[in-house]
Amino acid sequence: MYHVKDGVMGLAIGDAMGVPTEFSKREDLLEKPVLKMMPRIRDGIPKGAWSDDTSLTIATMDAITKSGINYTAIADNFVRWFTMNQFCSINESFGIGKTTLKALVRYTQHLEEPYECGLTDMKDNGNGSLMRILPIAYYCLVQRCTDKKILEIVKRTSSITHGHEISICGCYIYVRYVMNLLRGNNKFSALAQVRSLDYSAFSADTLERYHRVFEADFMKLTIDDIRSSGYIVDSLEAALWCFLQSNTFKECVIATTNIGGDTDSIGAIAGALAGIFYGYNNIPKEYLENLRKRDYLERICEDYEFYLRRL
Repeated sequence: MYHVKDGVMGLAIGDAMGVPTEFSKREDLLEKPVLKMMPRIRDGIPKGAWSDDTSLTIATMDAITKSGINYTAIADNFVRWFTMNQFCSINESFGIGKTTLKALVRYTQHLEEPYECGLTDMKDNGNGSLMRILPIAYYCLVQRCTDKKILEIVKRTSSITHGHEISICGCYIYVRYVMNLLRGNNKFSALAQVRSLDYSAFSADTLERYHRVFEADFMKLTIDDIRSSGYIVDSLEAALWCFLQSNTFKECVIATTNIGGDTDSIGAIAGALAGIFYGYNNIPKEYLENLRKRDYLERICEDYEFYLRRL
């Protein structure tokens, strides 16, 4: 049921693998694919460093471990990451998105409740909340939350930075899919179960944005049909597609690393799925050995799992 280390370490590796290829062109990567962890030389980021995707995920875990589902504690940790370089793989935070930055500034100005600080314009639907929502799936599963409660927690957690319904819906789909994997379902039946859920809380326009995920022929899409931008719909589709097409953890992460576009976030989103499904012991040793602050990440995983076991 728990598999915390499986998912979080998978997320961190997908993130770290994608850092050096972020915003690279897909055609260039497919011609000369990246198969191992590398530094991002242009920014001086060393090999194995993970970005905001992992930082905000573990910041969420740390807050829940210490305070339960407390949105102020989560938001405070996000601010500590950005302003005090906590929860980082190197000595400084990097990778913060514009929407996340604006929302955290609003939070520090104490204008609203934490979950009222997220931006709500159509243009504010990047993947910034999707990439960090993984810990909520573990919590909701262990707590046996109702559908209504899951949606509430997902909505408020996303809305610390991303408050538009499209962002909330993407996070909800992902959390429910992760929960199905954690229950032991195979990757395809887990998706079928997600498709059968009640989505009446979302508008028809929002659901239309995700129509390809809900269609049975999603797996018939080719790589040319997949967009790998930072838009949450594109990122979710790309992560699911890479995961569903793969047969091993390594295959999945190699796919996300070389898909082009927002490779670190797509790698994190898909890497968590692959880590849960294939298991920590099937993550290549060379990835784990080159991951920065591995012991630190595993300790946070252990603390979070200990917290969950006491619920």
